[in-house]
Amino acid sequence: MVMSELIQNDAYKREELKKIIQRLHDGEPVSRVKKDFDTLIQNVSAEEIAAMEQALMQAGMPAEEIQRLCEVHVTVFENTLESQGKPEKLSGHPIHTYMAENDAARSSLKELKRAYWRLLFPWGRTKTASEAFTRAIGDFKKILIHYTRKENQLFPYLEQAGFDAPSKVMWGKHDEIRALFRDIDTAMQNQDYGTAALKARLLAGKAQKMFFMEEHILFPTALRKLDEKTWVTIRRGEDAIGYAWIRPGSLWDPDIIESRLMNQALDAKAAATAPKAAPATPAAASGVAPAAEPAATVLPPSQVPGAVKLGEGWMTTEQIDLMLQNLPIDVSFVDEYDQVLYYSDNPERIFPRSPGVIGRNVANCHPPKSVHIVQRIIQAFRNKEKKVAEFWLELGGKFVHIRYFPVYDKQGTYRGTLEVSQDVTGIRALQGQRRLLDWD
Repeated sequence: MVMSELIQNDAYKREELKKIIQRLHDGEPVSRVKKDFDTLIQNVSAEEIAAMEQALMQAGMPAEEIQRLCEVHVTVFENTLESQGKPEKLSGHPIHTYMAENDAARSSLKELKRAYWRLLFPWGRTKTASEAFTRAIGDFKKILIHYTRKENQLFPYLEQAGFDAPSKVMWGKHDEIRALFRDIDTAMQNQDYGTAALKARLLAGKAQKMFFMEEHILFPTALRKLDEKTWVTIRRGEDAIGYAWIRPGSLWDPDIIESRLMNQALDAKAAATAPKAAPATPAAASGVAPAAEPAATVLPPSQVPGAVKLGEGWMTTEQIDLMLQNLPIDVSFVDEYDQVLYYSDNPERIFPRSPGVIGRNVANCHPPKSVHIVQRIIQAFRNKEKKVAEFWLELGGKFVHIRYFPVYDKQGTYRGTLEVSQDVTGIRALQGQRRLLDWD
């Protein structure tokens, strides 16, 4: 087949895929759409389907629309892709960690299924059964750490590799699962055990499909798209998010991998002339020990080595970093090009962040359903239409206040957006006055 025919064939498939998505949008049953989808993707790999999705998004189709087709993918590809097996990596490699978490999640899900089946029927809704369900759903909720780490430490690097559409679609599926967890929590608080069980059953189905999409589509694609140096970077940032059920192994050691990569790079270069040994100092030549360093003197702030002139005062970059890390707030900064430049790595961050977010477009740091809100805020700041955007919500027993502020330079040019998040639970509870120190 000549190149022009290949291009025309791809274009035809994209148009047909677009029509299928529209039919799902119009409410046509998945079972009917699946037949046409099955015909369309004959002799097409899962990665090619993901590439078609990428092309559709680049052409302007929202991720939410493509998301509708996700579970059809799973149903159609299930038998074919299962025969190809799962990706295998040494213990410690990020993909091995994800796979190990999925194994642990399957065990947790098995317990959840046992628990929700009892609550599906009125005769099974005993106190013991509801307590077992509460424990099981609490344990399975650890899967959200797995999803958060994917969003922060895997998706950014796939985006850099020019493969962002599948990540955005999968993030939308994560949010569907998060919404089900919230629905279950609400139902249990209202002692609506039947609804909680039905939601848990739906949750189990979506989680199982996610296992499949990860292990047979996302992870194999990531292994093909990302080089070893990138995997080292991913691994180094994973601890900032944490892990679900397990800890990474150590057979795949990022330090060893990085050292090997550096040696390979050095070997690839022409041998450089070895630097000449520095001449011996007079003291060393004579065998006399060097004089002791004089006692440290306190320098004026402007003369401290490495000090940076700020609006008012001087500080070293280390001091600035320590100050920001110890503020009782979370701070993030996005520049005028919508790139994330900084986040404060506080010990008790409210929202998880990891190094993978640095340099990422801020629109890709949020679920697809909320991207338009982020873009609206930034555009309003850019146009100087608003001075602040703020939200507040209850999260894990905390009352969280989130504010966004525009940043302009002295000429009034927009230079970025500052995000400030704070747990104000204690502040809201304050009453009366305290004018004296009370450490006792």
